[in-house]
Amino acid sequence: MTKINKSKTSSRRKFLKKAALVTGSAALGASTLAAPAITAERKEIIMVMTWPENFPGLGVGAARFAKRVTEMSGGRLNVTLYPAGKRVGAFDSFDHVASGKAHIYHGAEYYWTAKDPAFAFFCTVPFGLTFVEMNAWIRWGGGQQLWDELAGKYGLKSFMCGNTGVQAGGWFRKEIKSPADFKGLKIRMPGLGGQMMTKLGASVVSLPGGQIYENLVNGNIDATEWVGPFADEFMKFYEATKIMYASGVHEPGSMLSIGTNKSWFSSLSKSDQTLIEAAASAENDIMMAEFAAKNGEALVRLKKNHGVKVLKYNDRIYDAFGKAASEVYKEVTANSAMAKKVYNSFVKARRDIGTYYQASDVTYLQQRNRVLKLS
Repeated sequence: MTKINKSKTSSRRKFLKKAALVTGSAALGASTLAAPAITAERKEIIMVMTWPENFPGLGVGAARFAKRVTEMSGGRLNVTLYPAGKRVGAFDSFDHVASGKAHIYHGAEYYWTAKDPAFAFFCTVPFGLTFVEMNAWIRWGGGQQLWDELAGKYGLKSFMCGNTGVQAGGWFRKEIKSPADFKGLKIRMPGLGGQMMTKLGASVVSLPGGQIYENLVNGNIDATEWVGPFADEFMKFYEATKIMYASGVHEPGSMLSIGTNKSWFSSLSKSDQTLIEAAASAENDIMMAEFAAKNGEALVRLKKNHGVKVLKYNDRIYDAFGKAASEVYKEVTANSAMAKKVYNSFVKARRDIGTYYQASDVTYLQQRNRVLKLS
């Protein structure tokens, strides 16, 4: 049996006790120093939008994005959303964010064509890109880089944040049987689609969504486009007229977006920048899915419950649209170097992406509908 040296054992116990105290103090100190890094500062984010509060699809989609940013950050990024007219008017959202008075806007880029017609291509243009084609162009065809260049001139950084798909032709007080029927017609239609209509002799009126119904009911306008069955049913346009045209060419894949103040966005951590972009990307898909799911049901209700007559333009009218759109493109690319640069990229995407899209998706849908007698 080994004899235990009590003196050495006592010294060892004292040493371990001191070591434990030192280690504990060091751990406490490390915990105290690390606390500020762990508990990141809460950021209050002001977001304005071009839509009324709780507006189906568009306004609700903006609210979903705002809520998603707050939830994804665990409440650290707290987004306060202001509907159109609550903080600034719908069409003042761009300047409000560019000037730094708010951090983010949600809207449609073709509202800003007075600043540069190139903005229209990052929402929708006549005979433009569908949802699938637009996503491909923005993400893989150089669209986002061009958008960054354009928006950056105004102190903004923008991302895709919603889509409504192919929009309806609009609501009219009388049937449109020939291109001549557009002459003298007062119609609400923004962007290059509106400019296309002026080529056909229409008088185009610019109105935010919240003011369309009263102007249509009161006869201040003869026609309006908005979105499609789901959103238009909510607007109750059927109380003003029973004539609705399907499948317009003016907005074949209307992309909505968030615009952030570039200086503010750049000041965020890379993880927060990625979080905001990811939340916008999620809403881009979710909104399109919502419209796709609800448009069909709403169309049935409009026809059965409200007596709406859903019509289609004839080929002569589509041909007139095509000619007018070509004239608009010539004008905007001649007057804006940026619009010409974006247009060239857009045309390439429409050709390259659209060629396969036609050979695959479009051909498949035509044959599916024929075989199953779905249309």
